[in-house]
Amino acid sequence: MKKTVLLLLMPLAWGWPSDAAAQERQWTMDDCIRYAVTNSPAVRKQLHANDTYRAEYQSSVAAFFPSLTTAVSTQHNFGRAVDPETNTYINTTTFNNYYEGGASLPLFSGGQLVNRWRMARVNRQAGMNDLQKAKDDLALVTLEAFINVLYYQGTVRFAREKQAESQRMLYKVRRQEELGQKGMADVALIEAQAAGDDYLLTHQQHLCNTALLKLKEHMNYPAGETLTVDTTVAPVSEYLFESEPAAGIYEAAKATNPTARQADFKVDVARKSHLISKGQLFPTISLSTGIYTSYYENLKAEAAPLPFGTQLSNNRGEYFSINFRLPLFNRLTTLTEVRRARNQLRIAREEQTEVLLQLQAAIEQSLSDREDYARESVQMEKKLRADELAYRLTLRKFEEGLMSPIDVQTSSGTLLESKANLLQRQLMYLLKCRQVDYYRGKPLIQ
Repeated sequence: MKKTVLLLLMPLAWGWPSDAAAQERQWTMDDCIRYAVTNSPAVRKQLHANDTYRAEYQSSVAAFFPSLTTAVSTQHNFGRAVDPETNTYINTTTFNNYYEGGASLPLFSGGQLVNRWRMARVNRQAGMNDLQKAKDDLALVTLEAFINVLYYQGTVRFAREKQAESQRMLYKVRRQEELGQKGMADVALIEAQAAGDDYLLTHQQHLCNTALLKLKEHMNYPAGETLTVDTTVAPVSEYLFESEPAAGIYEAAKATNPTARQADFKVDVARKSHLISKGQLFPTISLSTGIYTSYYENLKAEAAPLPFGTQLSNNRGEYFSINFRLPLFNRLTTLTEVRRARNQLRIAREEQTEVLLQLQAAIEQSLSDREDYARESVQMEKKLRADELAYRLTLRKFEEGLMSPIDVQTSSGTLLESKANLLQRQLMYLLKCRQVDYYRGKPLIQ
């Protein structure tokens, strides 16, 4: 069952902006969300974190390549030293210069290198998902804040209309008192109603300013600058009343929603961390090779030392080794890390189950709220038409002396409440529609 509705809310459906206001920039809902995402410190922090994840991924890839090292050292000895020519101790002053270069390549490490590379890749993907989640979370709160601004701007408009009508009625009643058609009691009651309407307008303006400041806060917009919100809302051609199954939306959300994917990545990272910790129980095998040489000079010797190039050639040596290391006992440190990683994996799986249950409940709640707000909007439209008719009749009878000012005040308050309730239901319906589309996988910024 569907019902067509003319929800144009054109400039809040309450008149057009002035020429001066038209020259200012009108911030639409998508403009506010886009500005909030662009200028959010949380989003920028996640961008920096993603840069770290990218560097860690590059480091994990580079771990598969050989590591190259070079070393140069000099040594100036006084007193007893070994004479490299005779290999005996002598009392002299010597100068030694050592050069070395080597390379090492890991051959087997219990799968630690592979799993670290896999975990770094998952972290990089998780970082991109966390960035999208940060944007979506900020977009949702900004969207809600924008809806609140629209609502309070509408209530301010309603309060201003009621205030203007009360002033007109007060002027008319005072003239009727001068003509003897109304008494002082009627004038006093209408004056009290006008004063109450003045307070109502002031209060609604305060709430509107508070909502606007909250929107600026979520947008990270300068509080001292003017933010003119575009009150034109896209028309809603029809309300949706059918009970849409949540199972299909839930399956789509599990694959695309950043919250669900974040839980998946946490489980995957915990699994890789568990494998890395278990890899420490296995032996490691590495290959090493290098070359070294040295230069020696006895500073107290009368004979000149061998030339630098000759010594480097004569003292040169090479080595090649295969290193095998087997962990035997390290005071249960590795076993403790394995148990900790295993428990973290179990915790991540439990958290994933909890997140998916919350996501499913949120989807069902959004679908239920959308349907309820649609039905309430239809009923409030009917009530608003009835309240408008009742108010016109009450006002006519008051002018004819058949109704008291209290009846007019009551009817006017009921009409104002109906207008505010209808606006709230319609805006909340639009909000829930956007949320349901988001769970389907559609972007929040359209």
